[in-house]
Amino acid sequence: MTLLTHLAALLGPAHVLSGAEAARYSRDWLGNYHWTPLAVLRPADRDQVASALKLIHAAGASVVPVGGNTGLTGATEAEGTLMLSLERLNHIREINPGTRTATVEAGVVLARIHEAVAEHGMIFPLLFGARGSAMIGGNLSTNAGGSNVLRYGNTRALCLGLEVVLADGTVLDLMSHLHKDNSGYDLRDLFIGAEGTLGIITAAVLKLLPKPLAYATAMVAVPSLADALALLNRLQSASGGMVEAFEYMPGSYMDRLARRRPDLRMPFDHRQEVNILVEVASTAPRDATPGGDGVMPLAALLEHELAAMLESGAALDAVVAASEAQRREMWARREAAAEISVGWGSMVDSDVSLPLDRVALFLDRMAGHVAQLDPAADVMVVAHLGDGNIHHTIWPTRDDAGLRDLLRETVEDVVTDLGGSFSAEHGIGLTKLPSMARRKNPAALEVMRQIKAALDPKGVLNPGKVVPRE
Repeated sequence: MTLLTHLAALLGPAHVLSGAEAARYSRDWLGNYHWTPLAVLRPADRDQVASALKLIHAAGASVVPVGGNTGLTGATEAEGTLMLSLERLNHIREINPGTRTATVEAGVVLARIHEAVAEHGMIFPLLFGARGSAMIGGNLSTNAGGSNVLRYGNTRALCLGLEVVLADGTVLDLMSHLHKDNSGYDLRDLFIGAEGTLGIITAAVLKLLPKPLAYATAMVAVPSLADALALLNRLQSASGGMVEAFEYMPGSYMDRLARRRPDLRMPFDHRQEVNILVEVASTAPRDATPGGDGVMPLAALLEHELAAMLESGAALDAVVAASEAQRREMWARREAAAEISVGWGSMVDSDVSLPLDRVALFLDRMAGHVAQLDPAADVMVVAHLGDGNIHHTIWPTRDDAGLRDLLRETVEDVVTDLGGSFSAEHGIGLTKLPSMARRKNPAALEVMRQIKAALDPKGVLNPGKVVPRE
């Protein structure tokens, strides 16, 4: 019997897909990578994942795990090899409001987690545009970020325990609900952000938080990014650290948004160069109970601080959302970033992280370099400014691989010089392998190779991703 015959007997023939049935698994979300997998496996549970990996490992074959396939770095490319979809592992095993935890399988879509925990007055505060299709296993595998990292941290900070199947089919049960467990190496953190190269995540214990009773959201225009940082620090001090999101949309982003999405009206009467979306949230009833004037104290706090900055000239304009509809409109502008950037030709998309006080310097330097290398290139910037994560996209004027490589290396040069990272929240996959080879500390790369060899000695799990070959 062939390997595929064994796998069909294990999973059922309807869950071993090939040919036209596998077409929807044969490209990445951006359309940068296209491939033809040998077959797509759709196990129903952890035990089927373990049994399938045992067969694959014994045969010396390779396998690429896939969740919602919303990644941006080609991490699910699988030419001529097996893919293992986690989409059928889609059960929420438990929601425990008392311990503020949720136990979920890897194939649960992020938005479904949001909806399920909301019924218990809780939130899982991982938030980004692809939440309607991204699955929690992929979020963990890339250590996804999003808009609320400023307050709650990346996915790693929101996970207590994991269930992982290793390359040979061994099940590693790390499904701890503990907030403290100092018993040796923290194996959980090895698999978060590893993009399926060390093991396949099948379930997780997630941290939940009480749902805020009040949100105060505003669009603010400030003279410079230095003023934006002053605004962030002022609001953090005034609110006691309750700033959830602090998003930067420059004037050029707003111009592009106006062209691509004219239905989303601009936030101010006049074009502004530095536009900030800020959101503050509180779980305290005192912040959510309207005063005699009908205004929630949290909104009054935000309005007071913004009024003071407007009076001093540290802010140029501000609009505070007066309703949930206005709040959603503000967020719609920010969450349209992927929509208005995809499908407009070959691009150099960078997902970098900078110290907060060096973001402006990075943008200034990159503007100068792009002007020298390709003066007519189109550039779009949008940022999770509160945590220093900048999404910097360049559309060169010509389809030239050499120019794209030069632009990407230039971004890396500037980021490295300013003490930043070439990868913030999207993962490595295939796209950033050259960056890893150029920029990652050689000793760190060697340790990563040793870990990979120890956990996956045959190299069967998502081969050729994350760690560049020697």
